[in-house]
Amino acid sequence: MALRLHNTLARSVEPFVPLDPSGKHVGFYCCGPTVYDFGHIGNFRTFVCADLARRALEFCGFSVRHVMNITDVEDKIIRRVRETGKELRDYTRGYEEAFFEDLRRLSCLQPHLTPRATEYIPQIIALVSRLIERGIAYQTSDGSVYFSIERYQSDGRQYGQLVTLNFDEMRVGDRVQQDEYAKETAADFALWKARVPEDGSVFWPSPWGEGRPGWHIECSAMSMDALGSSFDLHLGGEDLMFPHHEDEIAQSEGACAHSPGVRFVKYWVHVAHLLVEGKKMSKSLGNFFTVRDLMAKGFSGREIRFELLRSHYRENFNFTFDGLAGARASLARIDECLEKLAERAGGTRATADPSVEKEFRDAIEDDLNVAAAWGVVFTWVKNLNKAMSEGGLTQQAAATALATWERIDQVFGLGRPAEVAAPDEVVKLLEARQAARKARDFKGADSLRDQIKAAGWVIEDTPQGAKLKKA
Repeated sequence: MALRLHNTLARSVEPFVPLDPSGKHVGFYCCGPTVYDFGHIGNFRTFVCADLARRALEFCGFSVRHVMNITDVEDKIIRRVRETGKELRDYTRGYEEAFFEDLRRLSCLQPHLTPRATEYIPQIIALVSRLIERGIAYQTSDGSVYFSIERYQSDGRQYGQLVTLNFDEMRVGDRVQQDEYAKETAADFALWKARVPEDGSVFWPSPWGEGRPGWHIECSAMSMDALGSSFDLHLGGEDLMFPHHEDEIAQSEGACAHSPGVRFVKYWVHVAHLLVEGKKMSKSLGNFFTVRDLMAKGFSGREIRFELLRSHYRENFNFTFDGLAGARASLARIDECLEKLAERAGGTRATADPSVEKEFRDAIEDDLNVAAAWGVVFTWVKNLNKAMSEGGLTQQAAATALATWERIDQVFGLGRPAEVAAPDEVVKLLEARQAARKARDFKGADSLRDQIKAAGWVIEDTPQGAKLKKA
């Protein structure tokens, strides 16, 4: 089997074939964060799924150029800048740094390029100018520039490639002042917004007067500058499908005049919504959580990542605290198996088991079918545990199993739990317990074991001796 992905353009799962004639190089763009606040877990479901897609592409042998933008100018940001009295960059810097810190906590690979919208103003102006020259965009009396859907379609182009639109119900010509997609219609949309007093110091000079870019044009300019006028894969949350992604297509194909059959992006992949405890996430409902909120409740980045990777990216996902507790238990089961394998392998090196790797690969290549992939993993873990308990797993087989997990984890990106050193006082309790056992003072040994447990640690007896493990 070769990699297959659900392409929103085709409304179906298709074989993934890059534009590169060699079939090896992949241009991959993911809509990144709008840095006006801390990212919430709904945002990070998309980013973890994007990381899964990149890792899967690399696992399948592709060379990926991964680009993720930073939206650091739009209406919400300008409003916050005005409210705080800070300069634009001073306001966005902290949230941008927090985003990348959270991305690392979730073991997401760093994108190869993370362009900021404010650093691409010349490219944005050039793209808007090209649309005006082609007669698809027009300037208004206040110095704003709008994209004309009617002129775009008169040029033989289709508006409504990702979604089916009812043009009879669209208010064509209604100009929208807001970037926020929830408040936009499918009418002519802003490419460049003329400066207004509320913008304060957030503006740039342009051929049409002082102003700032519209939200949609930012992604078109950044993605095409990094990946070319046509590239392979664009990923984002399904809430961005319309109008944001639809407008990206219109702007990009309108400006570049792609030949018939050539598209701005070949494959569009969209990640479904995340619910929290069965409800839409909302601050008013008290179910709005950032990664930091969850970590403050005692959950690790590995556990959050595991939970976000348990369901298919196209399924609405119900994020629950019971699910997080289940993720903790599942990871502990895997980690315990890997610890036993490492002890048995004793440093022996090996290559992955081809049959297990093929089962896992088949699942991942089937539109990133993580449910089937986890099924492969846990059946494999169960069989390994049985073999080890029955004494039927050789040193070489243990090494092969470890190598197999290393291949699997290239996709899942869970890593291993960080080693936590026991405090000196707990180590001394363990030493005293071992001395008591040697002296056959079993009552004293049991009392010391209970003290160790009360301190949050458990004792594991291994062939290499007693070890302390965080409870």
